[in-house]
Amino acid sequence: MRRAGRWRTAVLLLLAAAAPAGAERGAAAAPRTASARATADDAAERAVAAALRDRAGGWIGRVYAERGYRPLWAADGRLGPAADALLDDLETSALDGLVSSYGARDLRAQLAGARQRGDADSVARVELALSKAFTRYVRDQRRARDVGMIWADPSLKPKRLKLEAVLRAATFPRSFTDYVAGMEWMSPHYVRLRALVARARRDGVAPADEQRLRRNLERARLLPGPWTRHIVVDASSGRLWYYEAGRQVGTMKVVVGARETQTPLLAGVVQWAIVNPYWNVPTYLARKSVAPKVLAGRSLASLRMEALSDWSAAAQTLPAGAIDWHAIAAGTREIRLRELPGRGNSMGRVKFLFPNDEGIYLHDTPDRELLDRDDRHLSNGCIRLEKAPVLARWLIGRPLPPSTKNPEQAVALQVPVPVYLTYLTATESKARVVFRDDIYGRDAARS
Repeated sequence: MRRAGRWRTAVLLLLAAAAPAGAERGAAAAPRTASARATADDAAERAVAAALRDRAGGWIGRVYAERGYRPLWAADGRLGPAADALLDDLETSALDGLVSSYGARDLRAQLAGARQRGDADSVARVELALSKAFTRYVRDQRRARDVGMIWADPSLKPKRLKLEAVLRAATFPRSFTDYVAGMEWMSPHYVRLRALVARARRDGVAPADEQRLRRNLERARLLPGPWTRHIVVDASSGRLWYYEAGRQVGTMKVVVGARETQTPLLAGVVQWAIVNPYWNVPTYLARKSVAPKVLAGRSLASLRMEALSDWSAAAQTLPAGAIDWHAIAAGTREIRLRELPGRGNSMGRVKFLFPNDEGIYLHDTPDRELLDRDDRHLSNGCIRLEKAPVLARWLIGRPLPPSTKNPEQAVALQVPVPVYLTYLTATESKARVVFRDDIYGRDAARS
């Protein structure tokens, strides 16, 4: 009886161990499986980190050491999709105008081998090889060509990047995979145009059109990626974009320079917002527009303008009767005129200054109907903004101060913001590469 009892107990225990024990047992089993898997993944990642610690030296070792030797290209001990995205870019680096594919074929073979073997040392080897190829590619891709850009702020002029800085910058975005797949070290405008170059090659466009596309790509190469807080104005399409923290924050229509008074290729740094601004009338407009009106009987007061003795900050106002308007109209004398602030002022409520010798700035405008036109090449070179108050809030971190009668209220930006004026005529329509009218004749110019 005792033996039979022990036998029955053993059978019951075996059945209990083998048979499903209901929802409660099933619910407890899944977490243990997931926990075990997570433990294994952690162990695999620690093994790769240990292998990197042994293998990574010099500049690349410093970057990995800063992140505790956590891998970039591998997760849970396995090489992920960022590696494939990079190899695709390296294999098509000719689209960037580069002559090297950075060993993409060998890297792809190494990647396949490491994935097949799965051991930490193989993964670490490929991890470092990918990082080295990536940094060389980014450095070469960002190397600027001369496209006629005026560097109003010399600090913006591209410099040869250090490989260590390239890799360190790639560690900051939350998703390294998204950073690589989206080519986020380059401007979104560059990424778009690079895709157009690929499409042009596939479709077999005329050599002249491919050269135009190349000139557009070289202009876009000068623009920063979306992780830099900055503004881009495209004088071809008449649009403005602004970026920060890896994404486009906003966009708007703008009025830009006419064919005769072109908006230049220019890079500067916005430092001030001027609320309730004057408009300093260009001397050629004083001659061609204002002087004839005064000679025809209009007063400066009716034009809401005043004349000043010179261009200094201490200039004195001049009575209109003391001015030789015939000489102004003939171009034998010059006069400084400015339009008074307030309703109807050509600057609108606000202008944004970035020091440059071309007299270019961004500003509000009362001429709202101009923004509704398809062709917005209508200004004297400055950029008239569709949504100046919106841009002001982004730039200075708060709304514009209420309107007052006080002219020229200067509001300093807490952090100056780079602005890039470019010219990108290439676009697409119905899955084809097309070009906007080359209003400024820059696509035909030799690069």
